[in-house]
Amino acid sequence: MCGIIGITGRHTVAPLLIDGLRRLEYRGYDSAGIATLVNGEIQRRRAEGKLINLDTLVEKRPIDGLVGIGHTRWATHGRPNEINAHPHADKNVVLVHNGIIENFQELRQELTDKGHHFETDTDTEAIVHLVSSFLTKGNSPQDSVSLTLSRLEGAFSLAILFAGYDGLIIGARRGSPLAVGYGECEMYLGSDAIALAPLTQNICYLEEGDWVELLPESAVIHDNNGTIVNRPICQSSVSEDPNNKGNFEHFMLKEIYEQPTVIGDTLNTLFNPWKRTVTLPELTFNLGKISRITIIACGTSFHAGLVAKYWFEKVSDVPVECDLASEFRYREARMPKDGLAIFVSQSGETADTLAALRYAKSKKQHTLALVNVAESSMAREADSVLLTLAGPEIGVASTKAFTTQLTVLACLVVATGITKRSINNKQAASYCRSLIEIPARVNDVLSHDQKISDLAREVAVAKDVLYLGRGTGFPIALEGALKLKEISYIHAEGYAAGEMKHGPIALIEDNVPVIVIAPSDELFEKTASNMQEVIARGGRVIFLSDKDGIKKLGRMAAATIEVPTVDSFVAPILYTIPVQLLAYHTALIKGSDVDQPRNLAKSVTVE
Repeated sequence: MCGIIGITGRHTVAPLLIDGLRRLEYRGYDSAGIATLVNGEIQRRRAEGKLINLDTLVEKRPIDGLVGIGHTRWATHGRPNEINAHPHADKNVVLVHNGIIENFQELRQELTDKGHHFETDTDTEAIVHLVSSFLTKGNSPQDSVSLTLSRLEGAFSLAILFAGYDGLIIGARRGSPLAVGYGECEMYLGSDAIALAPLTQNICYLEEGDWVELLPESAVIHDNNGTIVNRPICQSSVSEDPNNKGNFEHFMLKEIYEQPTVIGDTLNTLFNPWKRTVTLPELTFNLGKISRITIIACGTSFHAGLVAKYWFEKVSDVPVECDLASEFRYREARMPKDGLAIFVSQSGETADTLAALRYAKSKKQHTLALVNVAESSMAREADSVLLTLAGPEIGVASTKAFTTQLTVLACLVVATGITKRSINNKQAASYCRSLIEIPARVNDVLSHDQKISDLAREVAVAKDVLYLGRGTGFPIALEGALKLKEISYIHAEGYAAGEMKHGPIALIEDNVPVIVIAPSDELFEKTASNMQEVIARGGRVIFLSDKDGIKKLGRMAAATIEVPTVDSFVAPILYTIPVQLLAYHTALIKGSDVDQPRNLAKSVTVE
């Protein structure tokens, strides 16, 4: 979602702001802008499209100032153009905003009736005029912000400058993350630690309802009631330069190839090599007493949850509900005593999932956040946390975050099975051995990259693509279809293979590639039957299976991709890799913006 950076200090801030925005590009955006104060007057530069357009504009029309704010916008209200780009301003106030103001229409009408003139289609401009209206009544910037916050409904984070108040930035958050960075005679605001990584490692995360006054040498934090409070300052672990793709053409490809390493890193935190068993960090609840598990997530993380549902119910003998976060709490779901709610999110800031977490806590559930960011809102609010060690993921389409989520969930399943005695030590050891093999087997799959690239030429000319799978292969079919849609813009659908006869088989034509995910497991023969139904109707099958599966059915397929033979328990992790590569190479052939596909954002921080 949108990105914010703010700096007040002793250096000309424009180049620092643009560099910070460059580190926020991974979040997805369609316009960008910066604003500074020069001798107390507001200076502003904005541009539609990619950050290079803003950079070029600032080179032509330089902007000075030692205090400033910047923003990358992902459009919600109003078209993605220069007029609607942030920062928004009048003569008194300039600000940037992440989130959605739900009552902006009422505020806009109220302010218009009082003589305020609006220039944009955004909800954000209502905040500008509201703050400005309080200022013109003689209120201080601090009081004007406090009064404004009391009028706003919705989720937001803000960074605000005031004409005539050099050095001052006020930031605020409600439902959308905002971090304060501490430097030497310089202070910072950022949507996340990545934006601030080259500037400081000393980070404070504002809590829900907080707002902060920043001057070059100080930060004063107020809670939702306006009381001055102290918030802990921590050392950020974010240090990687997100602009460094190494020798790879795109971040997505780099992150696909990082998966053997990050899966291994994640396993190393959860696996005891001496006892050869899973060792979880201390949890605030007893896995053995969990009566039911509810897994809640969005998008790719939801697919990870679906895989885990199969795992938990088969291995750990625990009933599991897996739900989309955007739908879950609106059903007012009943949640049983001693239930565990697991929230899966790469960023730990996904608005729908965070709202569902708060709903689950209100229903007295044990809550567990499975996230990639230790300092995220979900990590701070959940009872317990399990971390994926994927590192910063810059490509908007999730790859390594997904496979590390599966890795952590697999370890949690084994630990739950041992605790509940649904599996014995011998069975647990077998599962652990299969997990340990995964990094090496992922490397084996990556060696087929060129073949997958060649197959992508056939997929790239298709208008529709189908993905089929059974058992844990079904969520991977969903994930494969999502990846293709996200970055190549080809219509794709994932189906449970057994559901083909119930309607989707009508879509089969000779120009519709059908990707069949079929490891040699207990469901192989069933999947093979569905595949033969597709072939009988002229479908062109790209068959993903292991050596035995290809030996049995490979000759019937238009093309095959051999995946190493592994235990069926870990197969979904391995079969993810070829569908990621197929989506990547298809998008590359079609000339899509692989890392920043249209209309998408990395972290969805609005509902």
